[in-house]
This record gives sequence, C-alpha cells and structure tokens, in this order.
Amino acid sequence: MIERNMGEPEPSSDRDLVDRFCHGDRDAFAAIYHRHFPAVHRFAFYMTNDAPRAGEITQDVFIWLAGHAVQFDAARGHLGAFLGGVARKFVHRQQRQGQRWLPLEEVSGSQSHAADFAVGLEREQEAAGLRKAIAALPARYREAVVLCDLEGKSYEEAAAAMECVVGTVRSRLFRARELLARKFQGNRERQKCL
Repeated sequence: MIERNMGEPEPSSDRDLVDRFCHGDRDAFAAIYHRHFPAVHRFAFYMTNDAPRAGEITQDVFIWLAGHAVQFDAARGHLGAFLGGVARKFVHRQQRQGQRWLPLEEVSGSQSHAADFAVGLEREQEAAGLRKAIAALPARYREAVVLCDLEGKSYEEAAAAMECVVGTVRSRLFRARELLARKFQGNRERQKCL
C-alpha cells in the first residue's frame, strides 16, 4: 500500500481527466499530455526512426485528441492504447502520403564498421543500425516488432492495436525477425571480409 502525504491529491484517472477536459478544463488536457506523451512519442520514433517526424506525429495525435476527446470510451480500453491507435493511424497516413523507406540492402551499406571505435560508440552504432533496419522493414512487419519487441506488448495487445488476429501478429513478428537476422548476418559476413 502506498502512503500519501495528507496534502498530496490522488492522481486522476484517465477517464476523469478526459471528462474534465471535455467540460473545458485545460489543466486536465495538460495532465493527459504529460502522462501519455512519452509512450506516444516513443512509438512514433520506433516506427519512423526519425525524431522530427516522430515529434510531428506526436503533436498531431494530441491535436487530434483535443478535438475528438469525446471519442474515447474507457469501457473499451485504456487511454494509452487509444492514443497508440491514433498514433498508428497518423504513422500510416504519413507513409501513404509519399514517405519512402529504404530497402534493407541500402540500409546495410550505410553503417560504419571501424574497429577502433570505443565500445560505447560501437553499441550506439549497432543500435542506430538496428533502428534503421527496423525502419526499413515493410510497415506490417515493423509494427509487430515495435509493439512486441520494443514496447513489450503481448501478442493479444499487439493484435488489438494492429486490428488483426494473434496468429497474424506472430507470423509477422517471425518474418520480421527473420529479415532482421538475415540483414545482420550479412553485415557480419561483410565485416569478416574487411
């Protein structure tokens, strides 16, 4: 049991905050934003591997929420999942509007493989390479990796977010991991040749 100071107010539930915002309470919207911004931005960044685009998508999500807060139904799920679904739609919309993703072959040529870098820098490069490789995956596979492997969602949660069945999530995740493994296996072989 968590003890609270006598003067410290109980945190409001998402449902209460949305209700208060719908009735004109701007502070409630600010509380929603501060509570859910990190997860929405993280999802958008993992899906795009582009911080400015992730920031735009995150901003779009909260601007959309400001005009459509009444569409949130707490009986159907948590506000975080609702906002994740909105972010997903903005990511897909942006991709349909002409965003081009690099094929895996092009991404592999862009990594630096200098052996004399410090371990920390090498790890950072590997993480950047992995983010690029994930961003280069087809959207359906990328989404499964982001939700399950990066966000830690269960297959069931990912299926609900992706609006498909659990078996589809599993098969997309399997295929995505296979593509990523093949990509990094090719990089290791190229490094051995250098």
